[in-house]
Amino acid sequence: GGRGAPWVAAHAFRRVVVPAEVAEEIAAGGSAQFACAEFDAATWLDRRKSPVILPPYLLTTLDRGEAAVITLALAEKIATACIDETVGRRVARSHGLMVTGSIGVLIQAKQQGLTVNVRTSVARMRQHGIWLSPALEVEALRLAGE
Repeated sequence: GGRGAPWVAAHAFRRVVVPAEVAEEIAAGGSAQFACAEFDAATWLDRRKSPVILPPYLLTTLDRGEAAVITLALAEKIATACIDETVGRRVARSHGLMVTGSIGVLIQAKQQGLTVNVRTSVARMRQHGIWLSPALEVEALRLAGE
């Protein structure tokens, strides 16, 4: 375990676009999958129904979700990709994208008044083997006003 979901965040997070490949990865885990319930309940996500055509060169180093995030961001001129994995972040940056992580998206959503509990999300991430440094956790909670 230990992987966060990749997302595409557009224009200071006015919208968050989720490629079909990412939605499929989350759904494939069933209701026991980490963040599946939260994903289903998040009405503020723009879930795409059609898969994107993935360039084979991206699939040599990335999983389908990360490759889809980068491809969709580039195709729709979305400036920021949300990818937690180091390799995915490096590839996104090499394509001129800014990157954030899942916590960054949650903080932004909370700051925009959406129903998000960052403290609970961080605790659930920890339960599923996704760790934040203590300093990052404190800063995340401060920024979220929790």
